[in-house]
Amino acid sequence: MHKVKIISSLITLLFTGNILFAQTIDEGKRFLYYERYNSARDVFSKMVNANPNNVEAAYWLGQTYLGQEDSVSAKTLYQKTLSANANSPLMLVAMGQMALMDRQNNEARNRFETAISLTKGKDYNILNAIARANVDARSGDAAYAIEKIKMIPENKRTAEMWTTLGDAYRKMTDGANAQISYQSALGVDPNYTRASFMIGRLYQTQGTSQEPYYMKYYNEAMQKDPKYAPVYAWLSEYYYRRDINKAREYLDKYIGVADPDSKNCYYQASFLYASSKFQESITKANECIAAGGQNPYPSLYGLKAFAYDKVGDSASAKTFFETYFQKQKPENLLSGDYATYGRVLLKFPGNEAKAADYIQKAITLDTLEVNKIEYITSVANNYLAAKNYNEAGKWYSRVLGVKKNVTKTDLYNAGYNYYRGSNYTAADSIFKIYQQKYPDDILGFQLGAYSQAYIDSTGTLGLAKPTYEKVIQLASASKDTANAKQQLIPAYNYMLAHYHKNKDYASALTWNEKILVLEPANAQALANKTALQAALNAPKAKVKVEDDKVKAKTSDTKQKVTPTKSKVKPK
Repeated sequence: MHKVKIISSLITLLFTGNILFAQTIDEGKRFLYYERYNSARDVFSKMVNANPNNVEAAYWLGQTYLGQEDSVSAKTLYQKTLSANANSPLMLVAMGQMALMDRQNNEARNRFETAISLTKGKDYNILNAIARANVDARSGDAAYAIEKIKMIPENKRTAEMWTTLGDAYRKMTDGANAQISYQSALGVDPNYTRASFMIGRLYQTQGTSQEPYYMKYYNEAMQKDPKYAPVYAWLSEYYYRRDINKAREYLDKYIGVADPDSKNCYYQASFLYASSKFQESITKANECIAAGGQNPYPSLYGLKAFAYDKVGDSASAKTFFETYFQKQKPENLLSGDYATYGRVLLKFPGNEAKAADYIQKAITLDTLEVNKIEYITSVANNYLAAKNYNEAGKWYSRVLGVKKNVTKTDLYNAGYNYYRGSNYTAADSIFKIYQQKYPDDILGFQLGAYSQAYIDSTGTLGLAKPTYEKVIQLASASKDTANAKQQLIPAYNYMLAHYHKNKDYASALTWNEKILVLEPANAQALANKTALQAALNAPKAKVKVEDDKVKAKTSDTKQKVTPTKSKVKPK
């Protein structure tokens, strides 16, 4: 009887211990759910320190590291735990996730399938972990994630599992099935706040017209669980460029429920920046860096770089961009980071190639046409200010490859800067596009003719003749006689020179007369008239002498062209 009592007490103790153990794991997972990573790390670290072979605690500690963007610590922990627990399905999944993050997809798939085989596909938490790994990793396979979740019977899926399925559909941009999955999560647990939050995210991807819908779900998430930090962080970011006061309000709510972290300090400094308090943001960032110990939040250095750029301290901006790019993970660098660093580098001679490389990364990384164009034109404007017209032309011409609806201004900026930079062949190619796109606009033909005349500087080929003929046609039909005169005289001069070059003095004289109709007192045209008439009447032996008296050019003197009909102004 006494022996039975001892055994019974032992069973009770073990059972109670398991409950306490489960609660501790659940406590850590709850912190993860709220994205309170420091608190989660404390819970799981204590468990792993107490028992390094506690595979479940090690797995969740690694997930916490990943939440803190510390993949190195996660990988080190997983490798160490797997070496001591070689057949652990959960550690195989963990290392598969690390392989995905390293873009080693075949190795990842092998580890996932081995874990499924070891559990005979009956451990639903393993299937969910595999699916979540494929959703979270950039190179993860969303279709594979969906396949794994669907191995779990619907009546066995938790709200978390349904939400993982929704995330997988969302990654595949299948909004309809994503919403169904999130709604199914709420069917299992109406208070599963993340599902409401993610439905809001789905509506938001459809544009601002859906604002009433996504705000409905964001508000629902906040009402269900006022401690759910991610929704406050998201709304703070949402309002950051729309309503800075509202953004600050949500930031305060986020900080009120989040763990203390230098990342939160960064947010506070960034609001000073957004309020154009650039010097104050630098001061606050310095405080955050000092409080961050050995590993301050890397974006603090980027914030200082941006702020120094705003106050005109390019040297300090360059220094802190260098530090930021050293400390920040490449996958966390944004297009704006590359673009602004590139623009700063352009202010320091000798860095042009490096600057162009960074700005090209920004162009490649950004998905918005308007941003790509901004990056390109910022560099082009920089070269234009430095009067490096050929490089300006190169960068302005890149707009043509990015912009869906190319305008006259875009073509003019590219072509005219090539023209001013003496790159006449490139200029001519741009103006040919202008002529095709806007056949009734004289500007494209006028500038094209100028470029062709410089290419054929001796006038031997008559390269610009067809284009000048088009200029004459359009200008002659114009009701703006003042501008037409300015367009016709260079064209008439070219025709005069062309026919004179080919010894057709009668035609040359005809074109010269057209100049005199417009400008009867034009001294050069009057002199040309005398010389041409003499050439027509003189014996052949004297023709060369008379030729020397005719002054006409096939290439126009380089000048700033003020567009007329198109009303495009040079930048």
